[in-house]
Amino acid sequence: MGQSKFAACRRTLELANGQAATYFSLPALAELGLGDPSRLPYSVKVLLEAALRHQDHPALEPHHVDALLAWGKGDPDAEVPFIPGRVILQDFTGVPCVVDLAALRSAMAAAGKDPTKIEPLVPVDLVIDHSVQVDFAGSADALAKNITLEFERNRERYEFLRWGQAAFETLSIIPPAVGIVHQVNLEHFARGVLRGKDGVLYPDSLVGTDSHTTMINGLGIVGWGVGGIEAEACMLGQPIYLKMPQVVGVRLTGKLQDGVTATDLTLTLVQMLRKFGVVEKFVEFFGPGLDVLPLADRATIANMGPEYGATIGFFPVDAEAIRYLKNTGRPADVLDEVERYYRAQGMFRTEGSAEPEFTTVLELDMSTVEPSLAGPKRPHDRVGLSKVKESFLSALEAPVDKDGFGVPADQIGASAPVAGTGETLRHGAVTIAAITSCTNTSNPSVMVGAGLVAKKAAARGLRVPAYVKTSLAPGSRVVNAYLERAGLLGPLNTLRFNIVGYGCTTCIGNSGPLDEPVVDAINARNLVAAAVLSGNRNFEGRVSPHTRANYLASPPLVVAYALAGRVDIDFDAEPIGTGSDGKAVYLRDIWPSSAEVADAMAAASDPALYRQEYGNVAQSNPDWNAIATDTGSAVYKWRGDSTYIQHPPYFENFPARPAPIAPLAAARALLVLGDFVTTDHISPAGNIAANSPAARYLTEHGVQKADFNSYGSRRGNDRVMTRGTFANIRLKNALVAPKEGGWTKYLPSGEELSVYDAAMRYRQDGTPLIVLAGKLYGAGSSRDWAAKGTFLLGVRAVLAESFERIHRSNLIGMGVLPLRFKDGDSVASLGLTGEETFSLPRLGDDLKPGQVLTLRAQTATGVRDIEVVAGIDTPIEVEYYRHGGILNYVLRQFMAAA
Repeated sequence: MGQSKFAACRRTLELANGQAATYFSLPALAELGLGDPSRLPYSVKVLLEAALRHQDHPALEPHHVDALLAWGKGDPDAEVPFIPGRVILQDFTGVPCVVDLAALRSAMAAAGKDPTKIEPLVPVDLVIDHSVQVDFAGSADALAKNITLEFERNRERYEFLRWGQAAFETLSIIPPAVGIVHQVNLEHFARGVLRGKDGVLYPDSLVGTDSHTTMINGLGIVGWGVGGIEAEACMLGQPIYLKMPQVVGVRLTGKLQDGVTATDLTLTLVQMLRKFGVVEKFVEFFGPGLDVLPLADRATIANMGPEYGATIGFFPVDAEAIRYLKNTGRPADVLDEVERYYRAQGMFRTEGSAEPEFTTVLELDMSTVEPSLAGPKRPHDRVGLSKVKESFLSALEAPVDKDGFGVPADQIGASAPVAGTGETLRHGAVTIAAITSCTNTSNPSVMVGAGLVAKKAAARGLRVPAYVKTSLAPGSRVVNAYLERAGLLGPLNTLRFNIVGYGCTTCIGNSGPLDEPVVDAINARNLVAAAVLSGNRNFEGRVSPHTRANYLASPPLVVAYALAGRVDIDFDAEPIGTGSDGKAVYLRDIWPSSAEVADAMAAASDPALYRQEYGNVAQSNPDWNAIATDTGSAVYKWRGDSTYIQHPPYFENFPARPAPIAPLAAARALLVLGDFVTTDHISPAGNIAANSPAARYLTEHGVQKADFNSYGSRRGNDRVMTRGTFANIRLKNALVAPKEGGWTKYLPSGEELSVYDAAMRYRQDGTPLIVLAGKLYGAGSSRDWAAKGTFLLGVRAVLAESFERIHRSNLIGMGVLPLRFKDGDSVASLGLTGEETFSLPRLGDDLKPGQVLTLRAQTATGVRDIEVVAGIDTPIEVEYYRHGGILNYVLRQFMAAA
């Protein structure tokens, strides 16, 4: 820190074990007359501490500390650099990160520089959790079979990751079949306080390449999802830059009524906060409700931060956080260190703590929360349990452009037999019921609740219809252990909720195939089949290509809907089934009380379970340990015949200096899209359709259809991923309406082609491309391939009414210019068709954040100029864009320093 005016803030903390540690004290700022941080939101204090501690970093200056101390009173557009303590990755996004790091090493070697200079400067943990698919379900051997298939399909990827594990000293990898990254983070990685190489203590903080990284906010740890591109730059020493955050305080009061779950509370908050508007804002929870809110419930709420649109959904450290760390097996010295540190910093919330200042305050009385689902198409469309039947039947007839399914009136009663079962499918039939996703499987109360529903249902002789594909995919192996201790795993197995894997499954589209007779029945009458899952995402085309109605629900409700076999049921008035005694059984007959759940949890809880499961977790999978790979080379030996891992083209013929920013001339629209186009629409993670350009590529390279795997698993191969960009089967492009899927119009000839084929035609012509869109473009997962694929298709700019935070950043990270319509303007209001020729004549090297630019739209009959706003928010983003992306910027820095 040298002679910084903040050097005197370095203090000593005495620990219970007799040792002492140094830290940078926030209260010392007030003592020294430099500013009073006591009024700040807890989340802003974390940013402040990082700025104070990193004053010796070239990107951090004293004015950054001053700006954070003046939060809420100073410049609202001030830029804040933040250096998180660590990075977490999951394998769908982690593989391309390691591919990019390998490519950076190759570029350094090609330039005659030391490739080992490319090394993460902060700890990086990668959890392999996204590759398991539910090919087998409903049987005792489903888990073993799915693991075997996972390793067969992903061997090339896993060999590459084994190389990365050896090549990069600061990269640790958790093997498959252990758990989901965010649950592993919550139960194992998170320490609350980190210790630097110099012995300095500081708050645990992180970024992750998954939007639900926010789950860790429930433990009082600041962390959020970023694109892989941004995460890589962070690994290599670049700060995360953000505008001074607005912080929306949410005061929680009251407590949940008996039988209401954390999932119901979370879906209520998602709806409330999405309606209010918290995109690119911090949300911080406070109030007396925190005193009765278990940490697992907080983590569920924090997990769905992306669904309500916030950067973080933060709960401060308090006695409940310490209790959770203890109950999950953390050592006593960690508990002491965390509590002493946060108390010393004025960052430990107690019942009597003064409420921080906030940008604005919302309030929720938790006693008003009712049992709920969200769907059938978006996670923020909450529906009270008592209204689900009515809502679904209304959606059946509603037009597609009104979020309905557009089923004609004479087809509402359509049905089709399921061959070989004696059962019949109708609209609303539940064909997938999945207890999945860290959102809920990290919460023992709802998992135990699901087990109790299953136990009571099995005791009454209820069974799940054969056409329902049931699955249980816990976020860690601890779940299996405590369900077994509670005597609840057996009843779940009886209802065919057998464990299918320890990882992300149905929630990310890895739901696996439905039985062919079920698919045949759906297709025979074009039925709107349903999925009910305990996940966080239910966008169109994500869960399964065969379930158009997808509902998010608590695990106990997943079991209930599986038993009912349909979503068009009023649980208050209609029985869920008939018991073995011939009597009607209602949901209320099998729903556990809060006391029953608490008793079962108490019987099953044991910190030793966590110590046992995580004791030697990195070496816990013998199949992973047995993978042989080249671990002796600092530079990866790229294989030209691989269909999983390819050398990406980003650094080919790489110039030492960037070219000046130049105008965009004579661009054509590749697509014209509507509102809420998600990263799933832009870069799907699920199945590769047999007639797609990606399938054509794989077939040409000798891959059989059965081995296509998923787009998510092939993110290490740009050839597959570029062909898969905008390939979602539910994509709606106005240029080819009403046709759905990855199609567009090649405007010079009017031909309808796949998006990829059209883009390649434009590339041959030398024509740059633009995408037009509506509100919340790029919502959903923090998927860097949604930006990488866009760039590799030749898109130079994306013009939308608004962007989701991470995707906007990712576009800049790949050198694609995000543009915003001015308030009130849109494709429709301006009468744009997408068939115009577009130019940005005044785009140049003098580009400024938020600059108003002129978009020139030319048709055969004339020219019109439209004012648009550059979606570049900070000076560093201008630099990233100038360099053609953040990795180009970082590579030039490394080359200059070597």
